[in-house]
Amino acid sequence: MNVREAVLTVDETQASLLEGPSLIERAAHTATVAAADADGVDQDARFPHKAFDAAREQKLLGVMIPVEFGGFGASIHDVTDICYTLGRACASTAMIYAMHTTKVACVIRHGHGIPWMETMMRRVARDQWLLASSTTEGQNGGNIRASAAAVDQAGDTVSLVRDATVISYGAQADGLVTIARRATDAASSDQVLLALAKDDYSLKQTQGWETLGMRGTCSTGFELKVDCPADRVFPEAYDKIHAQTMTPFAHLCWSSTWAGIAAASVTRAQAFVRKAARTSGGQMPPAAAHFTAAKMSLAKLRALISANLDAFARAEHDERALGSLDFQSSITLLKVQASELAVETVMHAMRTAGLSGYRNDGEFTMGRHLRDVLSSPIMINNDRILANAATSTLMSGIPASLRD
Repeated sequence: MNVREAVLTVDETQASLLEGPSLIERAAHTATVAAADADGVDQDARFPHKAFDAAREQKLLGVMIPVEFGGFGASIHDVTDICYTLGRACASTAMIYAMHTTKVACVIRHGHGIPWMETMMRRVARDQWLLASSTTEGQNGGNIRASAAAVDQAGDTVSLVRDATVISYGAQADGLVTIARRATDAASSDQVLLALAKDDYSLKQTQGWETLGMRGTCSTGFELKVDCPADRVFPEAYDKIHAQTMTPFAHLCWSSTWAGIAAASVTRAQAFVRKAARTSGGQMPPAAAHFTAAKMSLAKLRALISANLDAFARAEHDERALGSLDFQSSITLLKVQASELAVETVMHAMRTAGLSGYRNDGEFTMGRHLRDVLSSPIMINNDRILANAATSTLMSGIPASLRD
């Protein structure tokens, strides 16, 4: 592509965004499709194909890609809004989108100037590639900062064999982002990140996915075999990518997804209270106090996410700020706080509606919402996060005023 063609591509992309639907309108359209299929996705534990057909049609998979590579250059606020909107419709669709967005962010923020990474950006924008994530390995649970499998480099190619006990939507993805030890003699924490096209690896299923909730994420286990050009490996060490991009984007996007689930449950609880009041001459149902608690809990959850979003947006291009103890503690603990608040909100919403919320066959049912949101405290287990964060939180200062 020459300079003139590149400029034309940028101009056309900007025009498309300005003249076409807004990002939130694109998300709303996709959410409508996702909501209509959400019960079937949950019941059958199947990938939400209809939702992602709509997402591709709306160009949502490449919204974060910079304009010069064919995307919309969307911000962290934009993509978390999309996660929230999708979360209100179908939790599995939203979580898949959140995980995809996190991997795309790694490619964008750490792939500039690297021909393969820039090619991947263009493919995500143009062809709406869906990127999966492989971070869970063997018996390490959610300990992302320790890898057993190692990259083996021979000349211009690398190979890797990984016991990937969970790869969400791995069979449906167009590409994969995974971590590994830098070399066979490297420490488990000396890691690199790889961004792979589907032709770069093979998957052999080793585990199924029969779960309580988040059933449509299809997070089955695989033996992952990689044989690809060496330029699939990011030059930057994974510890830097993890702190600056992987953790902030994952925790912000996941939290926004859980907030969307919580908001959907509160919406149903509100509809229940209104209907009950109408049919009883304005008298509030016995558990109406739980609706107030649900609204308060949701407000706290949204405020927590908003504060962390603003903090990340301010520090996004400041390596020193991103690496600070205060920021790392806050963004790490966001996951713990948001997941607990989301579960609390859905529980209050269900108790508002009582049996009507507990049933699976009525207009106020919240069983799917509760089952889906219960995944949040154990997805990268909160107990592990709190144990690992103990030292850093002790070292972090206590604000001297409300505005510090």
